[in-house]
Amino acid sequence: MIIYLKNKHTLLIDDFYFKCCIGKNGLSKKKIEGDKKTPIGRFSIEHLYYRSDRVKNFSTKLKCIEIKKNLGWCDDPLDQKNYNKLISIKKTIKCEKLHRKDHKYDLIIPIKYNYPKPIKFKGSCIFIHLTNNYKPTAGCIALQKKDFLIMLKLIDKKTKIQIN
Repeated sequence: MIIYLKNKHTLLIDDFYFKCCIGKNGLSKKKIEGDKKTPIGRFSIEHLYYRSDRVKNFSTKLKCIEIKKNLGWCDDPLDQKNYNKLISIKKTIKCEKLHRKDHKYDLIIPIKYNYPKPIKFKGSCIFIHLTNNYKPTAGCIALQKKDFLIMLKLIDKKTKIQIN
């Protein structure tokens, strides 16, 4: 199964078209940390991370990991050990917190970009996550919750995402 980004506003999965949004500065073959661009290429996807206090009754073939208050994703390119990886939050590690007050990360699937051996400054924290308003992201791809829940039923751990 392949998820296709057809254009900056449309994801295609099987016969399902979903409205989406991407990075504020569009697409890039040469992504760098903080450029607000969505990377071009074909990538595998990670597990589903979810907020059990906010999302219930979903169906997926992906491995599911509950987002706890201490989970983060390292976005510090100078931290070679942790860069672009799931971490337990520590004051000494710069990271994107996954347990947020807003609802963007109630459901997230990391895209395996700059993975498994991340290159410094090439970009991190590229997720498929939620949006309410389709405002451009910092480089991720975002869908409304109802569409994300449909997508979860269609994909599995072998699914790839094609971003052109």
